[in-house]
Amino acid sequence: MKTIAVLLLLACVGIKSSAQSYDDFTTQNESRLRISFIGHGTLMFDWNGKIIHIDPWSALANYDTLPKADYVFVTHHHGDHLDSVALSKVFTLDTKIYWSKTCAKQSRFKANAFIVANNDTTETPDFSFIAVPAYNIVHKRNNGMPFHPRGEGNGYIFIFDNLRVYVAGDTEDIPEMKSFGSIDIAFLPVNLPYTMSPEMFKSAVLMLKPKIVYPYHTGKTNLNDLIDLLSGIKSTEIRIRSLQ
Repeated sequence: MKTIAVLLLLACVGIKSSAQSYDDFTTQNESRLRISFIGHGTLMFDWNGKIIHIDPWSALANYDTLPKADYVFVTHHHGDHLDSVALSKVFTLDTKIYWSKTCAKQSRFKANAFIVANNDTTETPDFSFIAVPAYNIVHKRNNGMPFHPRGEGNGYIFIFDNLRVYVAGDTEDIPEMKSFGSIDIAFLPVNLPYTMSPEMFKSAVLMLKPKIVYPYHTGKTNLNDLIDLLSGIKSTEIRIRSLQ
């Protein structure tokens, strides 16, 4: 994959904090990606008119008012990520759903639903993506089981022309991040005890070296701590949005 030459409509190195509901990006081929911030771990992409819902959750939005999905991606089976109510609102007979084996077992949606596992690369008619690992190493339940066991959930690296967008799902700063290749935009969860600590967040940024990072699924995390931790990393811009 070439080094990107992306026109970032809102970009400059540093910190951007905003309550705005979306950011726009334009690729070197003059195609447009709009990323809408629904909240928590939920995002919506508009890629050249194709609508991509990621972990749609009806607790956060009235999906009757949002566009129907051309594609849906679900990172894992927990109720704030796999929500049948939200899926029913965005689903059409043409919607393609990508998710894990565990999600497929738990959901009644079968038509146009495709299981993808860690390290699978998939070409759609409109873009390509890689399913990557998402799991806990340190943080565990009282019974000793990780909150997110290895191999059970996915993160996704979307490839839109030359723009690579990583949506991590629920994960810690796993060593596989070192091999993900160039990342232009990263969404990283930071919500103890389920995902990353602020220090893990910084570790993930140092491995991924994204041009822009959005903390998401942030819970009660003090976002100023993240800004302080990344203050010395001049190659990455941290953007704070409403993604609690």
